[in-house]
Amino acid sequence: MLTPLRAILVEDEPLAARRLADLLRKQPVPLAVVGTAESVEEAAELLRATQPAPDVLFLDIQLADGLSFELFERVEVRCPVIFTTAYDQYALRAFKHNSIDYLLKPIDADELAAAVARLQARQPAAAPAFDATLLTQLMQQLQPQPQYKQQFVVKVGEHLKVIPVAQVAYFFSFEKATFLQTREGRRVVVDQTLEQLEQLLNPSEFFRLNRAYLVHHTAIQDIIHYTNSRLKTTLAPTSPEGDVLVSRERVSAFRA
Repeated sequence: MLTPLRAILVEDEPLAARRLADLLRKQPVPLAVVGTAESVEEAAELLRATQPAPDVLFLDIQLADGLSFELFERVEVRCPVIFTTAYDQYALRAFKHNSIDYLLKPIDADELAAAVARLQARQPAAAPAFDATLLTQLMQQLQPQPQYKQQFVVKVGEHLKVIPVAQVAYFFSFEKATFLQTREGRRVVVDQTLEQLEQLLNPSEFFRLNRAYLVHHTAIQDIIHYTNSRLKTTLAPTSPEGDVLVSRERVSAFRA
């Protein structure tokens, strides 16, 4: 008679946890659930208390108190892990190369059976090593990405015009107004301040040269050494002030 494999389930959705437990009980490979947890904190405590270590850990990626990857920072995981997730399989491709199984929700009974069979075939082999780089890359993919502004609606006479951010060369302030300068040479007033625009625009594309100018990096045509280790830039289209100085406190970040 086969010795049942011992499993811990970490899942913060009660219905999903019950369904997974039911599916595991129906597996042809004997498998016993020896503990359940709903959060990273509970999972860490459970793993510390479970001796010997379980044969497998079923781990949901997004838990009530954060991403489950934090678990690996809190406790040594000494068993294979099968991730369960609602995220698209392409975001999890890294795990294929790291010999870690994963199941997409809603979990398919046949896929679960195949994963458990692979797990049994590895017994009593040691748990696969976790590649911190791959885990970090996946965490970055799962984090919500900032949504930067894609266009501006501006008033031109009695009309409203849409200007895509891709057409913006730079913004500048003058006499308490903020102007948008397009690559084609059009200049219009926008409602936002430069401080607000810094929050709305992608920082990998726009840089605040000084108190008065926020520029797209492709609008910088030349960089010239100036006095006291300062720099000045030539923009295209040419700014109303001609060359634009980089503030002394921003020079280091500008160089970087």
